[in-house]
Amino acid sequence: MTECMDAPSGKGRRILPLLVGILLALSPLPALAASKAETEAQFRQWLQTDLWPEAKKSGISEQSFKAAFADVKLNWDLPDLVPPGSKPPSTQKQNQAEFASPGAYFSEKRLQGLAATGRALAQENAATLKRIEKTYGVPGQIVVAIWGRESGFGKAKIPHPIMDVLTTKAFMSTRGDLFRRELIAALHILDSGDVREAEMKGSWAGAMGQPQFLPTSFLKYAVDFDGDGRRDIWKSTPDTLASIANYLAEKGWQRGRDWGFEVKIPANVSCAQEGPDLAKPIGQWAASGITRISGKAFPSSESKADGMMLVPAGRHGPEFIVTPNFYVIKEYNNSDLYALFIGNLADRISTGGGAFKGAFGDVGKMLRSDVLRMQKSLEAQGHDVGKADGLPGFKTRRSIGRWQADNGMTPTCYPEENMLGKL
Repeated sequence: MTECMDAPSGKGRRILPLLVGILLALSPLPALAASKAETEAQFRQWLQTDLWPEAKKSGISEQSFKAAFADVKLNWDLPDLVPPGSKPPSTQKQNQAEFASPGAYFSEKRLQGLAATGRALAQENAATLKRIEKTYGVPGQIVVAIWGRESGFGKAKIPHPIMDVLTTKAFMSTRGDLFRRELIAALHILDSGDVREAEMKGSWAGAMGQPQFLPTSFLKYAVDFDGDGRRDIWKSTPDTLASIANYLAEKGWQRGRDWGFEVKIPANVSCAQEGPDLAKPIGQWAASGITRISGKAFPSSESKADGMMLVPAGRHGPEFIVTPNFYVIKEYNNSDLYALFIGNLADRISTGGGAFKGAFGDVGKMLRSDVLRMQKSLEAQGHDVGKADGLPGFKTRRSIGRWQADNGMTPTCYPEENMLGKL
């Protein structure tokens, strides 16, 4: 174009913003309801053109597919949703003190309540648990502890229709591929006749029933232990308990072994020997001066068996020698604190034990961003911290211990503020 408009006069400049404002106010803006309606239409199209071919390929019939999705609705209240056309949320800034003191995880009131109920239910289901231990090799108290932790022994409210949850997350969540696999697995569960869709309830994250199994785990590990021909982890206590035990057995539970022992590690024994990759016979740990906090000797049967050092708060908290079974419990929930919670609760159920003797000190108050800086500095110096994510896992803890020793500090194997400037 060669022509141009004259610049607006002063009066025109004052009127122009007003006109723009009026035009914007009168322009039709997409309402939230309309946006949802459009997304719902895209969802129904996605079911037919995208999901159905995959379900068919996996062996689901068209009749079963239509029946499964006849009443399914998108659940807009679920977290981590990314509707079509919108951008995923930006990565959360790691500037919060997100790892609180580990001690906060072990609520004594909660543990006492779970232990009391667990002891009563272990006695009530003693015959079933004995048969389970004979079949799978997993002690009853471990199974009952997981049952209590996951669903309050089946009393916790598990309100969400699982097909709504999985379908919503498969269609529009930040982990769509994962939930798509779980959704296809859920279709096979319905096809098996183990549960009716109306009874297939789970959590907002897609975990189902009393053991809180994802659908893929259900297909692999759920068992019919009451002999009624159905794997029912929603209403059947025998099926629930046996399914938990089968899960642990398939993950490698070592029959006849405990989960671990709270210990006292002498000052001259480095805390930087932590981790499942640094296992050694428990007899060797004992020979180095490590003793059980209870004063009892390690079982003679454990002397030649592998054990691993675990110091979740470094020198500022309880210390442990754990067995490979500890890491099997972590397969259920990949957290040291979760596995310790289960171990402690199981001990309370079986022996009437109490809290760990070692107290968690004043730890866990640093910002994740500070710990992340430490991890990156340690990596730059050749240390393996595992994943640099601002959370002090065992590789970070032992790297800190080694760095402290190399720099003339007393190793605590835990991130501390006085390290920031020096690192």
